Amino acid sequence: MPPQPAVFFDRDGTLMEEVEYCADPRQVRLYPGIPLALRRLKAAGFLTFIITNQSGIGRGFFTEAQYQAVQTQLLAQIGPGLIDASYFCPDAPGTPSACRKPEPGMVFEAARDFPIDLPRSYFIGDKSADIECGRRAGTRTILVMTGYGAQQTCSPDWRAADVNQAIRLVLDGEF
Repeated sequence: MPPQPAVFFDRDGTLMEEVEYCADPRQVRLYPGIPLALRRLKAAGFLTFIITNQSGIGRGFFTEAQYQAVQTQLLAQIGPGLIDASYFCPDAPGTPSACRKPEPGMVFEAARDFPIDLPRSYFIGDKSADIECGRRAGTRTILVMTGYGAQQTCSPDWRAADVNQAIRLVLDGEF
């Protein structure tokens, strides 16, 4: 199978409303329009992935089972078949880690699991660590202004109001 372009998404503050250390599926609030925008990406031939730091696990704030419950709820709200895979890093800041963003370990893991063309791919997130992760992995980057986006001082390839606008930029070939 030939390599395909992909879009890597941060989770909290990007696809769903930011809830500090979200451990309760009842707190999952998907941003409006996400399922439709993801369907458009899939129809255009993009693979889609969630790449998320979950240091609350490493810090002891919640368990991996709680993370999985939140993730299951998020995927249910998104809808079936719209996310190809999710990758998470449980490591706390300060712990040596190849997977904790801004390190690109989770992106490279996805590229081992799927036929991804990284130079034709995008990383969309609301934090400097997301943008740096995408850059280190060799993707183009889009910072969204949801979540912590407005507070970031990084230099993404592009800025967007939210994921819906970011996906429009990808599909319209604004790069």
